[in-house]
Amino acid sequence: MTRRNAAAVLAAVALLATGCGGSAGEGGLLETMRGAGYARVPLAQTPPYTAISPSGEASGYMVDVTRLVLGKLGVPEIRATSTTYDAMIPALQAGQYDLLPGALNITEARCRTILFSQPVTVQHEALAVPADNPKKLTAYKDVAADAAVKLAVLSGSSQQAFARAQGVKADQMLAVPDAQTGIAAVTGGRADAFAAGQFTLQAQKDGTGAAIEIVVDLASKLSGVGIGFRMSDRDVRDEFDRVLTELRQDGSLQDLYTKAGFTNADLLTTATRADIAAECK
Repeated sequence: MTRRNAAAVLAAVALLATGCGGSAGEGGLLETMRGAGYARVPLAQTPPYTAISPSGEASGYMVDVTRLVLGKLGVPEIRATSTTYDAMIPALQAGQYDLLPGALNITEARCRTILFSQPVTVQHEALAVPADNPKKLTAYKDVAADAAVKLAVLSGSSQQAFARAQGVKADQMLAVPDAQTGIAAVTGGRADAFAAGQFTLQAQKDGTGAAIEIVVDLASKLSGVGIGFRMSDRDVRDEFDRVLTELRQDGSLQDLYTKAGFTNADLLTTATRADIAAECK
């Protein structure tokens, strides 16, 4: 082997070594975030879960939980950008983000593409309807039963999937980018109802004073929200869960949960992702 060839081989080996860590970098995702001092995350405008200001300041219950857990893992900051639910998982898989604290519901379909933490919220699906509920809607199946009823849904949300499963047709659905737009569609007469989790809708009503009623679909399966991770980052998910379990045990998670306006902290302490979706490991 000539000196020139030997140098070329050494250069190639060095290049491979620096590139072998993948999107997380050498040492894995957790070490990469620790080195950077922050985690990159996407958020949607769905208070009290998540919100992001025009200047990029992140807030909400999911943000508080994520900051607390990551802080204990040596990652002091999160840097957020605004996006929609249907864009979150593809962007995570493309390496644009490190994890997903954006209030994604734990579902069996999603668990085939990403990992979830243990649930950090539990609730039923619900509908926001105009005051006095003129269509007399009590459940998603009532929307399916009347083809004239228009349902606003968050694009890519679990409520959109649940509505389909209940028989709501595609031409009955109006896709909206965030909760505020969904509520505005109802109060403005563009939709007869807006589909979201019960606590999302309660927060919108409390925060805006919108003239709506909230109908909780008690026939819906209990749903839960978790933090999402790439399949390749199982070690980070497991570390996140370890800290989350400690926060459950010392009451810190329940304190944040209650402070955000959620009312079923007793159920949160025992719920697991397998309770929400049996296939989710």
